[in-house]
Amino acid sequence: MARGMFSARGLKKKRQNYKWKDVKYMRRQLQLVKKNPLEGAPRGRGIVIDKRTVEQKQPHSGLIKAVRVQLIKNNVQVTAFVPGSGAIDMINEHDEVIIEGVGGSQGGPVGSQWGLKYKVVTVNGIDLQQILSGKKQKPVR
Repeated sequence: MARGMFSARGLKKKRQNYKWKDVKYMRRQLQLVKKNPLEGAPRGRGIVIDKRTVEQKQPHSGLIKAVRVQLIKNNVQVTAFVPGSGAIDMINEHDEVIIEGVGGSQGGPVGSQWGLKYKVVTVNGIDLQQILSGKKQKPVR
């Protein structure tokens, strides 16, 4: 190993190469960590673009009701799960909704919901569960 008077360039080069052994350094440099659409916030506000259904993972079969939401803060589009039976009928296009994570491990999906990391919490400022139970009515925009 060179440790002489003119060995600085070689030592520096070796140090740069060994940095890539560190997993955190490598992932940071190659930008492998995807950015969170909510940008660290617990909830996000967005506008419903369209309603759709998502197929479940094996071995389950069925269609999950979901909406495509465009977030207001950064214009990122995400697909959000609509919890509750008949809840998809309460949501129309151009409604303002608040979404939050469904609570999967490391910010991922739950169970057989393929790729659905977010769920709808409120519609036009009214809690979705109160609309479903009939306690409140959704305001028309």
